[in-house]
Amino acid sequence: MTQTRAVLFDVDFTLIYPGPTFRGEGYRIFCERYGMDVDATLFDEAVASAAPLLDGPDDTPYDAEIFVRYTRHIIERMGGRGRRIDDCAREMYAEWAACQHFELYDEVPAALRTLAEAGIRIGLISNSHRCLASFQSHFDLQGLITATVSSSEHGLMKPHPSIFAAALQLVDVQAAAAVMVGDSVRQDVEGALNAGLQAVLLHRGDDEHPRARELSSRGVPVIRSLAELPGLVI
Repeated sequence: MTQTRAVLFDVDFTLIYPGPTFRGEGYRIFCERYGMDVDATLFDEAVASAAPLLDGPDDTPYDAEIFVRYTRHIIERMGGRGRRIDDCAREMYAEWAACQHFELYDEVPAALRTLAEAGIRIGLISNSHRCLASFQSHFDLQGLITATVSSSEHGLMKPHPSIFAAALQLVDVQAAAAVMVGDSVRQDVEGALNAGLQAVLLHRGDDEHPRARELSSRGVPVIRSLAELPGLVI
């Protein structure tokens, strides 16, 4: 990689992951409050089948209804039915923004500190509606992050190049000297490359990512932990 002056991170499933509230049993409890009986064991399959709902056109504006439909799909695939299904999905969408429902991956604080101590500016780019200022305070990351951009405030979602441009402007770094790190090939990697940045794919699974060799041929490293990142960019 060329000399790096800034690293931009995706947030959900890159820096943080859902706690019990947004796993199978948490969905079951949400649904029970709305008079629905769902099967928590179907959660993983339901999430996988809902994923394509988040892959709209590249110029998709941020719209809460996208995420409400995504949540409703998961509920339905878990067996949820009834007239209050939309109410349940909307409450879950609202609660997704609350930091207390999420946990920080263990290696994140040390990785961010190492980057910051090396003089690398750190930015966050998220397609969620979470308040990224409260995110920093909740997870005790103050002083490490230079700038944040959420699609709910920006108006367009990754992979649109304008959201990357907005983050670059805030960290005051040219695209060629910045790296985007995230868990999505389309939103994070391809979005960044199309905006002129370098990119790193974070794949925490034990298996090889199905596009690892293709990405490597394009100069995109695939890492399994953010602990590997400083060695690539410093």
